Amino acid sequence: MLSGAGDPQRAKLALDALDRHLVKPEARLLALLEPPFDRPDRDPGYIRGYVPGVRENGGQYTHAAVWAAMAFAQVGRSQRAWELFDLINPVRHGDSAESIATYRVEPYVAAADVLAVPPHVGRGGWTWYTGSAAWMYRLILESLLGIRREGTMLRFAPTLPTAWASFNVRYRFGASMYEIEVRRGATAHVQLDGTPQADACIELHDDQGTHRVEVIVAPTMDD
Repeated sequence: MLSGAGDPQRAKLALDALDRHLVKPEARLLALLEPPFDRPDRDPGYIRGYVPGVRENGGQYTHAAVWAAMAFAQVGRSQRAWELFDLINPVRHGDSAESIATYRVEPYVAAADVLAVPPHVGRGGWTWYTGSAAWMYRLILESLLGIRREGTMLRFAPTLPTAWASFNVRYRFGASMYEIEVRRGATAHVQLDGTPQADACIELHDDQGTHRVEVIVAPTMDD
């Protein structure tokens, strides 16, 4: 996912540059590139089909914005990953009359893009876009809450924002229900129905039962 992920220093430099040049907190967007192509000496190709500041030509292309937040989570900078999710969360574009007047599309569904050019900075476009919605769902469930399905296994690598002490998830597998509690603790461990698990995962069974899962998260570099 992350270019240079095998080299921690390269990954850090890449994410620092992304954070410095592409995150636009005042506009609540994460741009794809900066500055947009307007009259370049060389044709950048397909993205020139969009005017500067719109979608792939320097606006927020929400797929990529989500991938950026995933990258921060991947390298352990979980607090920043949560902050970027908060920045691009469509709900945040509808939490005041001013933001609604700027965003001008539905704040309860994912938008494919957010404009980054005056006079329409912060305006959403192409809502009900299932690709962006699916990636945002994976960002929340897998990268941030850290719950990932792998075949019949459910693996846990959760992160908690600084303001959270715990969270709960109800996960259905067939006719079975897994009630998952994640909270902070001194030593990371996972228990299924009171039984410690060797790895940070559990095996799912469709036995029509209700199971309790306890996941303890150890302190991280962000805590």
